[in-house]
Amino acid sequence: MREIKVSEITDKIKNMCIDVNLNLSDDMRSALKEASQEEDSELGKHILKQLEKNLEIASSENIPICQDTGMAVIFLEIGQDVHLTGGSLEAAINEGVRQGYTEGYLRKSVVSDPLIRKNTGDNTPAVIHEKIVDGDKIKITLAPKGFGSENMSRVFMLKPAEGIEGVKNAVLTAVKDAGPNACPPMVVGVGIGGDFEKCAILAKLALTRKVNESSEIQYVAELEEELKEKINNTGIGPGGLGGKTTCLAVNINTYPTHIAGLPVAVNICCHVNRHISCIV
Repeated sequence: MREIKVSEITDKIKNMCIDVNLNLSDDMRSALKEASQEEDSELGKHILKQLEKNLEIASSENIPICQDTGMAVIFLEIGQDVHLTGGSLEAAINEGVRQGYTEGYLRKSVVSDPLIRKNTGDNTPAVIHEKIVDGDKIKITLAPKGFGSENMSRVFMLKPAEGIEGVKNAVLTAVKDAGPNACPPMVVGVGIGGDFEKCAILAKLALTRKVNESSEIQYVAELEEELKEKINNTGIGPGGLGGKTTCLAVNINTYPTHIAGLPVAVNICCHVNRHISCIV
């Protein structure tokens, strides 16, 4: 049994909140650079170059990549041989978010009630997903999610008979309906299977996978490539102003489901697609 103080979790999350909002991950940076080189539309190429310039300014001046610094979404993989000490894990996570967003001068976007809508003032609480795994370590993945793209996400409860073509149509419908509102070029996370809430979590988690890594399942990897091509053929383009770079990647996660269902979730993220992980 390995003991971990929850204060370590707080410190890690604080630093991750600041880092991920100021510096785009290497996989996303490379994807944007490649897209700007391959884009045929002059306007689209210009927009992509502007996005690259924005990254340079954010990094050099220590300011956020985007003014919407998102709602903190945290995935924890907790080793079953870990014993957490020193207080509540959930409280420690939210304290890390509070410190990160306050000390990092990041925009606080969370309201305490969805209808009364009073700002909490520190971007807490986070959305937390926990999973117990083998081992004596904790993997923390942080993915702050802006709501321009989050609002464009969809869940489709398909009939099993609709099959893979139904899945393709669902993804393309979500992307076309989103259009410029998701701040393309976008990353499209897709969850297939499980039930109503499981497929949505699968889709959100898919966004944290590096965009240059395909699914380990052969048919899923082929589906990712096919959907990326179809999305880029829509012509929505960078900023929604035309071009062939609408989508930087389609990441798909699957899970077993009920014989009577085929749930599909599409969680769209803008070109920053912030994600960062660490091991404690």
